[in-house]
Amino acid sequence: MSLLDDPLILIFVILFVGSFIGQLEYKGVNLGASGVLLFAMVLGHFGYQIPAIVQNLGLSLFIVAVGLQAGPRFFRMMRSSGLVFAILALVIIVIAIITTIIVSKIFNLSAPLSLGLMTGALTSTPGLAAALEATNDPIVSVGYGIAYPFGVIAVVLFVQLFPKVLKVDLEKDLQKTLSPVKHKSTLKNMTIKVENNIAHKKTLKELQRTIKNSAIISRVIRGDRNFLGRNDTVLLIGDEIIAVGYPEDLNKLKEAVGKEVTTDVNIRENIKMHRVTVDSPYMIGKSLREIKLREKYNVTVTRLERAGYEFPPAAAWRFERGDVLTVVCSPERIKGVQELFGTRQHEEANIHIFSLSIILLLGILIGMIPIHIPGLGSMTLGVAGGPLLIAIIIGHFGKVGPIQARFYQPSNRVIRDVGLVLFLAGAGTTAGSGLVEVVVNEGVGLIIGGALITLIPMFVSFIIAKKLFHLSIIHSLGAICGGMTSTPGLGACNTLVNTDDPAIAYAAAYPIALIFVAIASQFLVLIL
Repeated sequence: MSLLDDPLILIFVILFVGSFIGQLEYKGVNLGASGVLLFAMVLGHFGYQIPAIVQNLGLSLFIVAVGLQAGPRFFRMMRSSGLVFAILALVIIVIAIITTIIVSKIFNLSAPLSLGLMTGALTSTPGLAAALEATNDPIVSVGYGIAYPFGVIAVVLFVQLFPKVLKVDLEKDLQKTLSPVKHKSTLKNMTIKVENNIAHKKTLKELQRTIKNSAIISRVIRGDRNFLGRNDTVLLIGDEIIAVGYPEDLNKLKEAVGKEVTTDVNIRENIKMHRVTVDSPYMIGKSLREIKLREKYNVTVTRLERAGYEFPPAAAWRFERGDVLTVVCSPERIKGVQELFGTRQHEEANIHIFSLSIILLLGILIGMIPIHIPGLGSMTLGVAGGPLLIAIIIGHFGKVGPIQARFYQPSNRVIRDVGLVLFLAGAGTTAGSGLVEVVVNEGVGLIIGGALITLIPMFVSFIIAKKLFHLSIIHSLGAICGGMTSTPGLGACNTLVNTDDPAIAYAAAYPIALIFVAIASQFLVLIL
């Protein structure tokens, strides 16, 4: 009996060696967590097995973390200018599905093997999880392991080489192309003198409703008085207002109200600007409209910073832990605001086990409900799809009753990464027992099929992005990286231009790809 016959030792040996393999880089490209899968498949070939319960536990944790990560952005993005990138991601998935069906027929591949190729070609671990559960066949992991390395490398090379083949100046192409992206880091201040009758004797709320502008009026200066801009504050001709917003919104406000002026606010300062971090679990998931800061605390929020981007805050936006608010108020009121948003009790860990357990339980129960599809039969969302759906919905609201669904990003990453490697270790050892036989029988077909499922969606979606959506090359490449769920591809894309445009396109496309690859995996089981 060897040491590896002990399941606990086997797990940590796989995680240690697999993660080491995943960290090895060649020209900036590495296998990441898939190194664990590949090494586990090798040990699986020699008869070593991880208990199934470990794989299922890892799958549940990983899928919930993915859903909680995507939830806050998913529905908001669907209502924003990022919709075009979401559509492009969906196009990539649809083309991948069609290509997979064709490849399956041409090379006479089984459904599990075909699904593995598709999820590996799209570098989608949630898709692998859904495919494994839908087919209950470990051979899915073999297809994934074969297609994944090419999927990673092909996207990086496509991003780096395709612009050179086209001989296009990416900066000039970006400037001359109408961008669907409203940049998040260009919020400005402007002091405007009220000279037009449209604003005279109107409240700030009435003015905003009249000119339909998202700029925030934080302060009003009248003579030597400097007071907070509230919804019921009445403006008079001769007042000066200090507004915060995107340049185009500030210019629209200026044209409607009066003219820009220069004012030294500090001379008449009885209201100060402060930065407050959202840390209290009681504030997670609440909106500005719900807590009524202006009415109850006489405070105006002028900016919201999230993940490095600044936004003019909308009343309906829900807070996430770690958001940084720029607030304007009198010095004596800031302490109450800090107490409101600050942590009310010390917590060493930001993982709410009660909430995590309920989300998992609800998701698994929802995943067991059969869904009838006319002409194709019935399917279930399963252990992968059910928790993913519930996590997205609850993650969107942030807090539902006693369920808290928004953790610090590092905490969510811990759940995701631990769940991922446990799942891959189990999936790899299970698949490894049939690895050599499958590769010997289907070797050439698997390699060519995986390459086609990677390349065809990239080229076709690029043409659609340019010809149908008229996107710039850099926006097209960013969205393609998101649709292919390729973080290495995004890294290569970021080196091409000195802007955040690739990251914004990627962030809009990525959640759609995460979710719909998992759905596609279950759907294809009924077709293939």
